[in-house]
Amino acid sequence: MKVIARNKKALHDYHIEDTYEAGIVLTGTEIKSIRQGRVNLRDSFARIDNGEVFLLNMHISPYEQGNRFNPDPTRTRKLLLHKEEIRKLIGLTRQKGYTLVPLDVHLRNGFAKVQLALAKGKKQYDKRADIAKRDAQREIERRLKDRQFR
Repeated sequence: MKVIARNKKALHDYHIEDTYEAGIVLTGTEIKSIRQGRVNLRDSFARIDNGEVFLLNMHISPYEQGNRFNPDPTRTRKLLLHKEEIRKLIGLTRQKGYTLVPLDVHLRNGFAKVQLALAKGKKQYDKRADIAKRDAQREIERRLKDRQFR
C-alpha cells in the first residue's frame, strides 16, 4: 500500500470513530495524476445521496499530458463501498455531529483507494488540549534524550 496524500487537518479537527476503505471512480487522466502524487484532500468531505457515497472538493491536479481530456479538478467523485457499509454509514451520519472525512488516498494493487473516516468535530478546547499533550510529550522525549547522552 503506497500512501499518496494525507489529510493532516482531519486528525486535528475531528475525533475519528471508525474508518472504511473505499474505491474511487476516476477517469484515465485522473489516475495518472494521482500516481504522480498531485492530490489535495484539505477541504474535502463525503456525502451520501440516494444510497451512494460521493467525495466532494478533493482536488486532483490536471495531468500535464492530458490536454483537453482533463476533467474539472474538484469535481464530485463517486466512492465504491459495499451496500451494508453504506446503510451503516447512513444511520450513523444522521446522528448529531457525525460526518464523513477522507484521511488519505493510497494505491492498493494499482487501484486508487480512499481511507474514509466517520468523525465527530472537535471543540476548540479539545484542540488546545491535544496540542498541549503533544508539546508535553515532545518535552519529555527531549529530556530523556538529553539524559541518555550524559
